Amino acid sequence: MLFYNFYKRRALLQPLGSIASPYLKVNLAKLKNSLSAMSTFTGKLDIHKGVTVSSAEEPCPDVKEFTARLEASLRKWQDAKLRGVWFRVAVNHVQWIPILSQNGFIIHNAYGDTITMCRWIQREEANRIPNYAHNMVGAGAVVINDQNQVLVVQERYRNRPYWKLPGGYVDPGEDIVCAAQREVLEETNVRTEFESLVTFRHSLEAVFGCSDLYFVVRLRPLTSEILKQDVEIDNAMWMDVDEFLNHPEVHENNRMFVRKSIENKANGILMARDTTFHPITQKPQALYYITKSPDS
Repeated sequence: MLFYNFYKRRALLQPLGSIASPYLKVNLAKLKNSLSAMSTFTGKLDIHKGVTVSSAEEPCPDVKEFTARLEASLRKWQDAKLRGVWFRVAVNHVQWIPILSQNGFIIHNAYGDTITMCRWIQREEANRIPNYAHNMVGAGAVVINDQNQVLVVQERYRNRPYWKLPGGYVDPGEDIVCAAQREVLEETNVRTEFESLVTFRHSLEAVFGCSDLYFVVRLRPLTSEILKQDVEIDNAMWMDVDEFLNHPEVHENNRMFVRKSIENKANGILMARDTTFHPITQKPQALYYITKSPDS
């Protein structure tokens, strides 16, 4: 018994590592790995060898802790040969922003309550991070009834009372044709259905310094009674096509849109549309193509 107690006391006095069993060593290793993981951000990897961290999913309110985790994470990601690093910062975590900036991150975009910052960390390759979306998209409509009249509007907040085709900006996630139909309905209360894409206009240095893509579609009217929208629209009417094409308060772009719509229809030319899903992403898409009208 004395012999046993002597060795028991001796074991208790030894450093933990010198008496650790294989089981204890394994658990110590797991604990070490767990602590290491807690000291870095996880993020989500993408197909371009980039990683995105969301402050909403991995909050870190303490500034000192965030700085340490960021520096450790950058070392980890550089060792892993990742390329781009993205931080999506919610407005209630704005204390991250100056620290990210000090570590080479720049603001890529901001929307709603989230600011996205990025940094290219691949030293052997030039920066491949694309610029944020830089095109605005609009949609307008040529709507001509059986009396050869075109549906036109005058906007309330213009310096001159130009007559124009109904239309406006495409909402995020909205289909071009649906946007054109929505704008016609909102501005004039006329319901329509799609016939053909007519043309599109590409303007540089437009609103917010972005380029502007404006798609014009031909829509068939299903109703005729006009009930204009009072907030943005000063006037709306069915105007004879000949009058519209020669009206001094119609600019040349709108004349061209109507002329091309009439010419294409007379020549049996359609730019038809098929809605399907992208073969890779499986996201909704619309394919436009030139074809002959079934009536031609």
